[in-house]
Amino acid sequence: MPTAYYKSEDRNFTLLKGDCVEQMKSFDFKFDMIFADPPYRLSNGGISIQSGKIVSVNKGEWDKSHGYEEDYRFDKEWISACRNKLKSNGTIWISGTFHNIFSVARCLTEAGFKILNCITWEKTNPPPNLSCKYFTFSTEYILWARKDRKVSHFFNYELMKSINGGKQMRDVWRLPSIARWEKTCGKHPTQKPLCVLACIIQASTLPGAWILDPFTGSSTTGIAANLLDRRFLGIDCCEDFLKLSKARKLEIAIPSKRKEIMDKLQAQSPLFNTSHRISEDESYYGIDLPF
Repeated sequence: MPTAYYKSEDRNFTLLKGDCVEQMKSFDFKFDMIFADPPYRLSNGGISIQSGKIVSVNKGEWDKSHGYEEDYRFDKEWISACRNKLKSNGTIWISGTFHNIFSVARCLTEAGFKILNCITWEKTNPPPNLSCKYFTFSTEYILWARKDRKVSHFFNYELMKSINGGKQMRDVWRLPSIARWEKTCGKHPTQKPLCVLACIIQASTLPGAWILDPFTGSSTTGIAANLLDRRFLGIDCCEDFLKLSKARKLEIAIPSKRKEIMDKLQAQSPLFNTSHRISEDESYYGIDLPF
């Protein structure tokens, strides 16, 4: 049985340190939803723009490609481990770019998942293309799949329709990249914005649900989950990222900071609006984590 690196006082936010596959094998617990932000394999020595400055695209050794076959083997291993941690009606969301998303789709299909949607996240504020030899990269993709082809999944359809002004929500989401106010506790090189995770979590879970992130990083998944009254387990092998995750959880434990973040989110995106949550049932999803 693993030992938690950190467990919040309200027991709704837990972190594990270590390799995600090994950690997932070490305990028996099923989750309602998984969000995974795996390595995109973008650390190739190139350059980009960040806050108006030229920066390297290199994130670390963990983001470097080891060739298609080795990258595919890695994806196959962690996706298989995630499948074993989902409830029969559970769903998984996996983000990526063209560098890794085709490998992910292949692995999901081979593992028996049913791919439900490929969300295109159109960024409202993408960095410019410095080479002027390509179209500006302004999108990421998020695959949504359910564990079992024959077992129906949960989709908060009416809530999503309500958030979208009474119209069916499409698979193209126009949302901003990470905002400066989301980095008050520190910086992570691939941190996702809260508005993206808030939409994902609201679409596929109800309050009380258990959510897993096997590559938790700065735990945007967990922060969004707790702001929306869901429960969370995050796994990462980097202690610096886990310290950042803990700091972010402690930040939203302060009522004034929590309200400030909620207000900024609601001003930023209609996809995060607590006034719509009246349609969500208050559900209880079972026992606590076994550690």
